[in-house]
Amino acid sequence: MDHVKSSQNLTPFLLLCLIGFAAFFCSYLRIPVLPLFAAALGAGPAQVGVINGAFMLATGLLSIPAGLLADRTGRKLPIIAGLAAAAVSSLLVTQCRQPGEMAAAYVLFGAGLAAFAPGMLSLVADVMPAHRLGQAYGWYTTAIYIAMTLGPASGGYLAKSWGLRQVFFLSGGLLVAIALLALFVLPKGPPRHQTELHAALAGSLALLRDRRLVACLLATAGSCVSLADRCDRRYLVAAGLVCLAAALAALGQTVQLGPLLLCAVVMGVGMALTFTSIGALIAELVPALKRGLAMGMYNSCIYLGMMFGSTVLGLALKRVGYPLGFALAGSTALAALLLFLRMMRERPAGQTPRR
Repeated sequence: MDHVKSSQNLTPFLLLCLIGFAAFFCSYLRIPVLPLFAAALGAGPAQVGVINGAFMLATGLLSIPAGLLADRTGRKLPIIAGLAAAAVSSLLVTQCRQPGEMAAAYVLFGAGLAAFAPGMLSLVADVMPAHRLGQAYGWYTTAIYIAMTLGPASGGYLAKSWGLRQVFFLSGGLLVAIALLALFVLPKGPPRHQTELHAALAGSLALLRDRRLVACLLATAGSCVSLADRCDRRYLVAAGLVCLAAALAALGQTVQLGPLLLCAVVMGVGMALTFTSIGALIAELVPALKRGLAMGMYNSCIYLGMMFGSTVLGLALKRVGYPLGFALAGSTALAALLLFLRMMRERPAGQTPRR
C-alpha cells in the first residue's frame, strides 16, 4: 500500500521537476544574450545593470503577493500566468528599440518569475509526503539549477549561430509551449481559501510571528538529497552557510584558476545545502493553505538579497578592495547563521510537520 501511494506521489512530482527544468532552461537562454542585445541598442554597462536590477526588484517585490494569490486561487493560475508573462516579456524584447523599453520588458519577466516560483515550490510540498520533503526539494532544486547552468550555455551558442534576437524568439515560443503543457498536467494543490481577503491577509501576517519561519527567511537572505530527510535540517542549513562563508572569504584571496574553481565548488555545495534544507523547513513549518505566501517570502528574500548584496558588495570592493570585501560578505553569511540558530532554538521537541 505504501509503495502504491509513493508511486502515485512520484508521477506528479516528476512532472513538476520537468516543468521547473524546462521553464528555467528556456528563461535562462536569454541570460548571456541580454548584455549583448542591450549594447546593440546603445546601452552602457550602467544601463545593463539597471535592466538586471529591474528584473530582480520586480521578482523580489511581487513574490509575496503572488504567493498569497497562489493560496487563494490555487497554485495553477499563478504558475501558468507566470509562464505566460515570461513568454510575452521575451517576445517583447525582440521589438525593443532602446534600453528603457528593454528594462520595462524585464520588469514583466520578473513579475512572471515571481508568480511561477512560489506556486511551484508550494506544489512540491503539496504532492509529496512529509517524510520525503528533503529529498523532494533536493531533486527539484537540482533540476532547476541544472537548467540555470545549461540555459545560458545553450543561449550563448544559439546567439552565435542564429543571432541575438532569435534567441529571445525561441525563449518566448518555448515558454508558451510549457505554459500549455502546465495547463493540462499540473496536479491540484490544497483547497482554496474561503475567507475574505482582509481575513486572509490578517492570518497570513501571523506567519511572521513564527520566529522559526523568520529565521529561515533571514538565512535565505544571508546566503545530499538523501541526508535532507535523515539529519536535522537546521544543521544542514548551518553547514551550508559555513561553506558559503568560507568560500566567499577565500575567494577574495584567490588569483589562480584552480583555487577559484575550488571556491566555486564549495560555494555550490553551501548553496545546495542551504536552499534545499530551508525550502523543506518552510514547507514543514507552514500549513498548506498558507504555503504559497511563505514560499513567496522565501523567493522574495532570494532575489532582494541578491540585488542588495551585489549592490553593497560592488561598493565595498571599490572602497576596501577584494580581500576585505569578500571577507565581509562571508561574515554576513556567518551573522545570518548565528541569527538562524538562535531563532530556531524555539522548535518544540517532537514537532510533526503540518499538512
